[in-house]
Amino acid sequence: MNLTTVDREKCIKCGLCVNECPEQVFKLGTNGPEEICPENCIACGHCVAICPREAMDNIKTPLSNQISSKNFPKLTPEEAENFIRSRRSIRSYKTTPVPREKLIDLVNIAHYAPNGHNLQGISYGIINDRSLLDNAVKLVIEEFEKNNVSSEFTKPYREKGLDTILRGAPALILAIADADFARGRENSIISLTYLELYAPTLGLASCWAGMFERFATKDNSPVLELFNIPKDKKITGAVMVGYPKHSYPRLVDKNPLNFTFINEQ
Repeated sequence: MNLTTVDREKCIKCGLCVNECPEQVFKLGTNGPEEICPENCIACGHCVAICPREAMDNIKTPLSNQISSKNFPKLTPEEAENFIRSRRSIRSYKTTPVPREKLIDLVNIAHYAPNGHNLQGISYGIINDRSLLDNAVKLVIEEFEKNNVSSEFTKPYREKGLDTILRGAPALILAIADADFARGRENSIISLTYLELYAPTLGLASCWAGMFERFATKDNSPVLELFNIPKDKKITGAVMVGYPKHSYPRLVDKNPLNFTFINEQ
């Protein structure tokens, strides 16, 4: 059984699907594209998405599930730059809970992110129970104290009751992968970056939960049991999410740009 079907009346034999397939699944025959290595297909959807006549269909990425992008408004370079630069790592949140619908919107965008060899392999855990997050913070603080590290975080927690780990965020989103999935961390970083870029469009703020990750990503971390993570899974990323307590009316600069063109001598 073939993966693809081609409407020969629509096909103009342009060869775009053949040339753009990253795994050389097709060759261009006299009647249009022909499958030669269907077992190589990684379900990227290029063959269907690029066809100018909607002549190509693929069982793994059906034409009926693809959305036309022809009429999408395009950001100008200036709009895109301002959009990207206006995202900030936010560590002060309102106590207002984030609706589940918005949290689902975030992970939905995250799962569209690029990934290695289209293996994807990332699922998401959403924790919006603040009492559960408080228990997680307590576990992290206790671990840091036990190992005599990060007193800058443990001391304010003990003396002032400050959440120095998750910053009082009303929600935490975890990236989760199979324990033996080699690309789990890199795919998680990319997908959670998509999530962070999208969050401001929903009026939300985010910040990478780096101190939490130091503890949660370890083998046999008590956080895995606390969050009911299956034993064959691992936490590969974590982002705090909530409504920002403050606004930032200016874009902050970075260190001077450092680059070079590296050419063959």
